[in-house]
Amino acid sequence: MQLRPVLRTTRGIQTSDGAGVRLRRFLGGGSGLPSIDPFLMLDYFDSPRAQDYIAGFPEHPHRGFETVTYMLAGRMRHRDNKGGEGVIEPGGIQWMTAGRGLVHSEMPEQAEGLMRGFQLWVNLPAKDKMTAPGYQEFPASRIPVEQREGGVRVKAITGSTSRGTAGPVTAAATDARYFDVELPEGASFDEPLPAGHAAFVVVHDGAVAIDGHEIRGVGMAHLGGGDAVRFTAVGGPAKALLVAG
Repeated sequence: MQLRPVLRTTRGIQTSDGAGVRLRRFLGGGSGLPSIDPFLMLDYFDSPRAQDYIAGFPEHPHRGFETVTYMLAGRMRHRDNKGGEGVIEPGGIQWMTAGRGLVHSEMPEQAEGLMRGFQLWVNLPAKDKMTAPGYQEFPASRIPVEQREGGVRVKAITGSTSRGTAGPVTAAATDARYFDVELPEGASFDEPLPAGHAAFVVVHDGAVAIDGHEIRGVGMAHLGGGDAVRFTAVGGPAKALLVAG
């Protein structure tokens, strides 16, 4: 087993998008921070102030990639020009394949209260860029949680863990993994990953140690080559996303 080293860490940059939604950007999107192929952009939004997010993301086009919205708190309504509509609830995931093109909007449902979550953009290979658009959307109740020794919990959104827990989202084009890992203080998470996959970890609560680096929430570690990842909660419990593809 070759553990993946940390290539770089970042706490992202503060910016805004849509109709003035305040967010923190960790990858791409004109931020000056590099993308990690096939991941084009990663945003984190977190505010208890309605004025920071209530204007939302009015109609805008996407083509040739996928957008992945994971809500930790708050609710987001989406609509598109093909008649699609729905609400992403707390703990829910929406994996949208834009394919040959969609115009859609993403608007907060409530006028006040905490909004917290991530949006990831995943590139599609050339042969899939003009596929028919579509959605995979699942509430928290449909996303399995794997219990491990030491109180570690692994929420599998897409891909299968090494212990066989499979997320409900299918991401065949990129063979993606998207896990939300919860660790008690001092507990470690070990997971093999295909050597050819790019990977990163985003800590969204607490702090974890990876390869001698301490990553505090909210912070990201871009991982280098290897066939496994290991991180440990330090100074208290922690929660972190592991994303690979």
